[in-house]
Amino acid sequence: MDSHQLWRAIMRHIVYEQFGEADVLKLVESDQPTPSANQVCVRVAGAGLNPIDWKTRKGLGFAAQQIKDRLPWTPGYDLAGTVIEVGDDVTTLSAGDRVMGMIGFPGAGGGYADYALAREDELIIVPEEMDLVSAGGLPLAALTAWQGLFEMAGLKPEDKVLIHAGAGGVGHLAIQFAKARGAHVIATASASNADFLATLGADEVIDYTCDDFVDACYGLDVVLDLVGGETGHRSLHTLAEHGVLVTIPTVTADPIITAAENMGLRAHGMTVRPDVFHLEEIAELIEDGDVRLHVDETFPLAHAVAAHQKLEAGHVRGKLVLDCQAR
Repeated sequence: MDSHQLWRAIMRHIVYEQFGEADVLKLVESDQPTPSANQVCVRVAGAGLNPIDWKTRKGLGFAAQQIKDRLPWTPGYDLAGTVIEVGDDVTTLSAGDRVMGMIGFPGAGGGYADYALAREDELIIVPEEMDLVSAGGLPLAALTAWQGLFEMAGLKPEDKVLIHAGAGGVGHLAIQFAKARGAHVIATASASNADFLATLGADEVIDYTCDDFVDACYGLDVVLDLVGGETGHRSLHTLAEHGVLVTIPTVTADPIITAAENMGLRAHGMTVRPDVFHLEEIAELIEDGDVRLHVDETFPLAHAVAAHQKLEAGHVRGKLVLDCQAR
């Protein structure tokens, strides 16, 4: 075996053997994976960090139930990188393609790695305008925002929409999607993020630290609740008679939906799913300059513990991304 083959044969990836705090994340080495017939092997440039990652790591939520008997497990549900090997049945991708996608959801994961396997139908070509490391932070957050606004809520032009946590990973994309669709966008954020949200197109920004959004909002067509809990419950009072609330955190969704029903209102929970057709539409908006992904910070793969600690602490502007090729 020559030195190039030897280098290719070993990869670094993050695993955890048990649920717990961020320090359960370990950097280990394994053989580079081989794609099955409908898979490709991607040399990962960037892997997105998402709230579901730390919640699952702690054993919380539905994804943790999926993986509890599969530990040790490599997290990471979205990535961008370069195809290096394709399975026998793959027809739409070739070695050298720059790709991104939401992969391995919810049971397989695998994004926090030098190399990862993905199904052909999970990936799209990355727009030339996007840096590959940054692109790793797009798929899951963007699909959450897109499906929440357009599939679940049915957002239309001229609708008034309230987006909670507007400066976060999902929120800052949701603002841009809603504006691109022609909606009137109100967002909650801290005062320090008001200017950032204005650059994204928010028509109104409510400082949740000192202003009550219930007093400021009424007759809304849509609320995209990215906070859950009491915020979701109180948001029901801002809806118009035929308005709809979509709440993303699964742990508090059921009580909010029940409260809505008791008030004669509509509320839905949702779980994001991979969808390359939605992702293609999002990529077109990026290519056209109508949407941009804001990456707050990148971390080398080996610093996944620090990345998770920042992720779990909250108040991230935009996205956090692992740079999986940085040493």
